[in-house]
Amino acid sequence: MLYETIQQFSQAVRNELENNLVPFWLERSADPEYGGFIGQMSNDGTIDSRAPKGLILNARVLWTFSALYRFNKDNRYLDMARRAYDYLETHFWDHSHGGAFWQVDFQGHPMDDKKKIYGQAFYIYALAEYFQAFGGDPAIKLAMQVYDLIENNSRDKTYGGYIEVCNRDWFVAEDLRLSDKDMDEKKSMNNHLHLLEAYTNLYRIWPDTQLRERLTELFDIFDWRITDQASGHLNHFFDETWQPKSGNYTFGHDIEASWLLCEAAEVLDDLNITSRAQRLALRLARITLTEALDEDGGLCYEGRAEKITDPNRQWWPQAESVVGFLNAYELSGDRSFLEAAQKAWDFIAKYFADKKNGEWFWRVDRSGCPDPTEPKVSQWKGPYHSVRTCLETIRRLQQITSADSN
Repeated sequence: MLYETIQQFSQAVRNELENNLVPFWLERSADPEYGGFIGQMSNDGTIDSRAPKGLILNARVLWTFSALYRFNKDNRYLDMARRAYDYLETHFWDHSHGGAFWQVDFQGHPMDDKKKIYGQAFYIYALAEYFQAFGGDPAIKLAMQVYDLIENNSRDKTYGGYIEVCNRDWFVAEDLRLSDKDMDEKKSMNNHLHLLEAYTNLYRIWPDTQLRERLTELFDIFDWRITDQASGHLNHFFDETWQPKSGNYTFGHDIEASWLLCEAAEVLDDLNITSRAQRLALRLARITLTEALDEDGGLCYEGRAEKITDPNRQWWPQAESVVGFLNAYELSGDRSFLEAAQKAWDFIAKYFADKKNGEWFWRVDRSGCPDPTEPKVSQWKGPYHSVRTCLETIRRLQQITSADSN
């Protein structure tokens, strides 16, 4: 019965990937007029051809089609990955100071030339994936160059970790916010989570001694600085000395970190780090399951002091919960995690998958009603969370069935 359930789960995910997500991004995301990819599409599919183009969306598109090519050697994925790679190199790369601009206009001219480390991390993440899919020295050399710029200019050599934002010339900026909704503090969980993710992927193709040390430091920062030892949640913002400056937590980041920490431990291949990663992952997954997952499988967005402060559901935490719960099941064998992953996926299929206009809605309320004001594509809304969840889920379910059959 378990085998049949997992097979049905896997097939449902594969169908969503191949019949909704991939066709949407293959057929509707390229910008035929100005090159690269569109910057904005409304929920009903209306394209704003003059919308700015963000580093995050373009790097995530590069990662997505590189990862899809590794999954299925389809030359359409190769074409899209190369389109993304070329556009980033041509329009986002700063040939004067190095690194990637945060945002360009619809014609590819710099609009926001800051070097936001979160964005540089995603560029590394995507370049490393591109190299794993297609090879080529330029991609890995570019990733190494961005890594060196981050290490030389953003790393806090006194207290550890990384400062959020640099100006174009790589001097630390006065305004350290990633976006308008963020606090103006020097360090954040989100920035460090995606540096951990990026350095993990880079270490796969470049097992450099210093990079190993930095990845280990990032893991330690999550274990010793970012994780709130009392609540088990991840704190969000910190001052220079790692004093917490915020009391809220987002369940999506908690569950996403749970499996990304295990991924970092896997590439580091250190027994002590692996043990710590598994402990952290299971605690984060258990807290998310207990506090945030509704009976219908929907994941609430935000909490504070053990109370839900935002019950709405967004696409990316919902996606990350599927992978995080599967990872927890693989670590523990606890069927409640497998059941939670299935419920979370069923909620996606029922409420998030847009059967009329394609892709997934940004947000639905607690009753499952989508918010029509949120875009389908934007600087922050891309294929990375949804496609990665499908690829990870298919891979992990295959591992689970293989383990059970042995």
